[in-house]
Amino acid sequence: MIKDILVHIPTERPMRPVIDGSISLAASLNAHLDAVSVGYLATSTAYVVEGGAAVAAVFEMERDRAMERAATALSVFESEAKNAGIAYSCHPLGAMPPDAANAVGAMARLYDLSVVLQPDPEHGSFDNDVPREILFQSGGPVLFLPHIYRGSFKTERIGVCWDGSRVAARALRDAMPLLIRAEEIVIIAVNEAESAPGEASADAVAKHLARLGLSSRIVSVSATRADIQPTILSLAADETLDLLVMGGYGHSRLQESFLGGVTRAMLQSMTVPTLMAH
Repeated sequence: MIKDILVHIPTERPMRPVIDGSISLAASLNAHLDAVSVGYLATSTAYVVEGGAAVAAVFEMERDRAMERAATALSVFESEAKNAGIAYSCHPLGAMPPDAANAVGAMARLYDLSVVLQPDPEHGSFDNDVPREILFQSGGPVLFLPHIYRGSFKTERIGVCWDGSRVAARALRDAMPLLIRAEEIVIIAVNEAESAPGEASADAVAKHLARLGLSSRIVSVSATRADIQPTILSLAADETLDLLVMGGYGHSRLQESFLGGVTRAMLQSMTVPTLMAH
């Protein structure tokens, strides 16, 4: 059941994809939607805190400006949320980037689902770090929306990327409230003979879904490691999928700066909304 959703509204990147996508999703699920937005303080601001009353006043002014940037982004969200008639609330934050990533990551732990914008490494922004930290810190599912995404969010046709791993299983379970609403479920088995154990094969997944009253079909593909991500996206286009479900590999960027190869490639060039679980 998904009844409590968190959406991160960027202040330095396009906000329309996550505003439209999260509001339409919350409306379809009759869920409460909380929006958080961060106005970032320059890292150098930290060095002036102990510089006396005058310097502390400068710090407070910078923090106020950061809060204003967050509030401005949230005002766009609030207007759309009111028009949609959903239950919502807004949470503006003013913080330095590492503190912001940790705060939002912790906040996301108490929601059924978090909605974020796809990071864009070609455009430097602290808003690129927060979505990844939510994935690694929240302990829950994260819906990444492509920065090219437009319109309402749909879950009529869902593809489940399956390799038999723990994170793939976690993503499958986390996506169940959306899978039960789907008209078609496609199990995408990539290099199954090399990866998935027999006890956790794509056939076993299909049988598990059938016991829940969900029909599915399996599409098996083979690809080199470098071609897994483009193969999945090509299949998603051929199948006109509305959503991909997959495990998210890696570790917190703030700790080790490491993402699994397929996860990193998907975040860089996704063309379809993708629900990830870590």
